[in-house]
Amino acid sequence: MFLDSDVILDLILKRNPFYLYMQELLFQCKNKNLQINTSALAIADMNYILAREIGASEARKKLKDIIRIINVLSFEGEIVELAIDGRFKDLEDGFQNFIALKNNCDAIITRNTKDYKQATISVLTPEQFLKTL
Repeated sequence: MFLDSDVILDLILKRNPFYLYMQELLFQCKNKNLQINTSALAIADMNYILAREIGASEARKKLKDIIRIINVLSFEGEIVELAIDGRFKDLEDGFQNFIALKNNCDAIITRNTKDYKQATISVLTPEQFLKTL
């Protein structure tokens, strides 16, 4: 499974009620030994947002904690080309989709499911994903 940056930010920033679903999702994935992934691009995006919200030092600390439990997938030139040629309205969503596909992720977990209409893998909210377990 691939986590979009919005749901990881929900967890880190404890956004109500969304972070509760993410806490449960991480707990269930650990118990079921499911691999959780995100992208290097998502980490960069989150650092930018977190640095503004909680300061640069605290942002790095939080991200270091996250990468201990979430596998970080690389962001390569091939992905850029696929996304540019793709039909995603938001190029960044295209990047995330093709990173997930390249790494055989079976679902993208995001609160912004409407942004992934062009995805060819399942796109679920954390709450929807939990119902599948």
